[in-house]
Amino acid sequence: MSLSKSETSTANISNVASVVDALSDALSATYRLVIKSHMYHWNVTGPHFLAVHELTETQYTDMFAAADVIAERIRALGKPAVIDPSEVSEGRAADVAQSAEEMLRDLLSDHERLASQMRALVGTAEAAEDPVTADLATTRADFHEKAAWMLRATAG
Repeated sequence: MSLSKSETSTANISNVASVVDALSDALSATYRLVIKSHMYHWNVTGPHFLAVHELTETQYTDMFAAADVIAERIRALGKPAVIDPSEVSEGRAADVAQSAEEMLRDLLSDHERLASQMRALVGTAEAAEDPVTADLATTRADFHEKAAWMLRATAG
């Protein structure tokens, strides 16, 4: 059975391409932060070891699951969910020789950037009349804002 365009779930979304592009960027950024958080989790040392080790594990676990949700939303919009490895690495690895405090500041910056990116995705989705993606992005912005707060509080 095939569905006509008017019967698909994306029929009322005015600009699927812009939403998918923004979701794809968010997917790459999420994976980038999962990898960096995991590397810091493995390599943190010093007096903040346990706090950073546990916090990064909580955060990368949530973000890994979120990456699946983001990818599935892209698929639900009828497009392939693909990540360009060069976008994920951005040509540089996380500096695991940093102190715990430097790692916290680095992760804080990334979470703030991703929260901002998710808030922009809310606007893109709302402009395209896609409340499902707007809700997903709102949830992710909330997570990244909370993660930033926790990192800021841990760093002191």
